Amino acid sequence: MKKIRVGLIFGGRSGEHEVSLASAASVLKAIDKEKYDVVPIGITREGKWIVGGDPLKVLKEHTGYSDTLPVTLLVNPETKGLLKLGHSKPDPSHMDSLDVIFPLLHGTYGEDGTVQGLLELADIPYVGAGVLASAVGMDKALMKSVFRDHGLPIVNFLVIKRKDLEKDPDTVCKQIEERLGYPCFVKPANLGSSVGVSKARDLAGLHKALTLAAQYDRKIIVEQAINCREIECSVLGNDDPRVSVPGEVIPQGEFYDYTCKYTEGMMKFIIPAPLSPATQEEIQQIAIRAYLAIDCAGMARVDFFIDKDTGKVYLNEINTIPGFTEMSAYPKLWEASGISYPELIDRLIQLAIERHRDKSRRIFNR
Repeated sequence: MKKIRVGLIFGGRSGEHEVSLASAASVLKAIDKEKYDVVPIGITREGKWIVGGDPLKVLKEHTGYSDTLPVTLLVNPETKGLLKLGHSKPDPSHMDSLDVIFPLLHGTYGEDGTVQGLLELADIPYVGAGVLASAVGMDKALMKSVFRDHGLPIVNFLVIKRKDLEKDPDTVCKQIEERLGYPCFVKPANLGSSVGVSKARDLAGLHKALTLAAQYDRKIIVEQAINCREIECSVLGNDDPRVSVPGEVIPQGEFYDYTCKYTEGMMKFIIPAPLSPATQEEIQQIAIRAYLAIDCAGMARVDFFIDKDTGKVYLNEINTIPGFTEMSAYPKLWEASGISYPELIDRLIQLAIERHRDKSRRIFNR
């Protein structure tokens, strides 16, 4: 049987570059080599695409560039592959054809719909959410507006523009104090892995948190903080998705920041989460509703808060390309739900091909 040729894209121009490399390393190790022929495609921090040699090692160690080749993805649907740069036309000897692409690009320029748009133009099946769902899932301000309009439970929030903050920071802070109060969380609207996230407890802390978040994005989201438990669910599928058992995150720090997420021993992840059957079902149903609300596909991790004082469940956010190492929450939740890591990779690739086949039924000419 002919192997399916999978382009695995990782790295990229994002604050989550290292997270992407870790996810890619795990997938490269676990993917079924008897079924899939993998083409590792690295993207440098400057945005250069490279293949050949060991792109993963190159991006990790910043050595061995001479063994790689610069490439670009052609948007011509007839070619469906990479063109080695330095050639004037896509001669077959200069092409590297691909059957499906697995983007493991967390954050900006990868999880936000930009790469997905490129893959749509190239007409190549790809793992995960489409352009719209990726963009909405990346932009926390738009995401929460969609959730609110679908009647999903979310904490109170405000969206602040960087230009307004720079023009009149005192007025911005006063608005936050009046609408949300302290403590509150301040986040860049378009970033993941808790990069640029701070908890503000007073006016001085709020100024500092807003300044930090503004370095990462032109839009800042400020959320009311609650005394809560943090719960996560994994969702898998296209139009008829299924949901995993929930897990509970217990950070060793005050909240689940970047250090807790990616430093060994800084968090515990309990699977399944100790929840009543009714609360577990509520969380799973909200996860599915959130997934469908943004028209997601392939995979997503959906994060929740449970107010420790009232027991009320709040939807926090959806991540369309969650961390994907073997020890990451998304695959661990599926492992506890009966799907192993290698099987999960296989299912995601098959879902990508299935979705592309379904989209190909569209008629463009009358």
